[in-house]
Amino acid sequence: MLHFNHYMPTRIIFGPGELKQLGTHEALPGRTKAMIVIGESGIMLQNGYLARTQGFLSEHGIQSLVFDRIKPNPESDSIAEAATICKEKEIDLVVGLGGGSTLDAAKAIALMAANDGDLWDYVAAGTGKNKKPNNPALPMVAIPTTAGTGSEVTPSAVITKSGGNEKIGIRHESMYPIMAVVDPDLMLSMPPFLTACTGMDAYFHAVESYLSTVRSPNADLLALETIHLICHYLPRAVADGEDMEARIALAWASTAAGISLSQAVAISQHSMEHALSGFYPELPHGAGLTMLSNAYFSFLAEQGVERIEDLAMAMADALEVDIPEDQLMDAFIPMLEELIRAVGLAELNLSDYGMKPEDIPALADNALDTMGRLFEISPVKMTREDVITIFEAAYS
Repeated sequence: MLHFNHYMPTRIIFGPGELKQLGTHEALPGRTKAMIVIGESGIMLQNGYLARTQGFLSEHGIQSLVFDRIKPNPESDSIAEAATICKEKEIDLVVGLGGGSTLDAAKAIALMAANDGDLWDYVAAGTGKNKKPNNPALPMVAIPTTAGTGSEVTPSAVITKSGGNEKIGIRHESMYPIMAVVDPDLMLSMPPFLTACTGMDAYFHAVESYLSTVRSPNADLLALETIHLICHYLPRAVADGEDMEARIALAWASTAAGISLSQAVAISQHSMEHALSGFYPELPHGAGLTMLSNAYFSFLAEQGVERIEDLAMAMADALEVDIPEDQLMDAFIPMLEELIRAVGLAELNLSDYGMKPEDIPALADNALDTMGRLFEISPVKMTREDVITIFEAAYS
């Protein structure tokens, strides 16, 4: 039987050059002081994206200050620091400018700027206290500069607890951005490796939401659209970063996957990757998902998860491969491997990021403890031994 709850309050402004609408769009709320959240790398300054964003906000009469201490895997201490500044400076709008980690951090900052206590008070798993926020998050505008996470259209933020290895998603409806400005022009500067990793992140968002047991018809449509677009355009964008047609297609694919994910939720592949990048913070999320994927989806295929055949059909259509219906299940993993090769990620190795075989039991426990909810909505039941076996296969 079909049951779902669809809620999507984010206004999406999409297209090359559309960042300019930040200065004129009538839907931007009547706020006066914004915090612009960016990553610590300085790329937003170097590329001029920060100055342009500040200028457009100024046209709306909004003053801004910058918080630039967000790591690739954002940590709770930086969220607390930024939220304190928001309260002291009476910030009434948060703007996230950057990749998915920055947008996640901005959403968490917006929540904590409006509430007391510590972020982990509101985390439902691990050592979190599972409290409900008393107040909605501050309004937040999301401006993605990568095509991967779809964070600009979800009510979730993935944060690592400072001083530990708990990397957990926090979800609250008020954390939906009020506006997402998806301008593919801002994605032209992504180098090939980042293009590949973020694109594969969007791909797995779509795959996982399609396999989730809490899916919806709308999520299914967008997931299959995402898979088709990524298979067709991601190799092109990796080969030629100036390919504007590919950049536009991937920008939409990422946003579409984000919408799908917000309605259907990821499954346990994400639980396992969060454990990996919680233990090894230098590991890019999309790379971690890619390195887990063969072992993880081979396990699902062995369990006969029928919807994998639909995924294979979407990939085959994009790759213009004719596969008999009775061979779709067997064809999925080879096509996934071919996609990974085509975007230059086939040589990735978990050991290069510090993983050791003796870490695997602790990784399995972390995945099951901190993100156990995603195991509950996965298409098959998985034991601790199954999780360990998948980690071992991915490592080898």
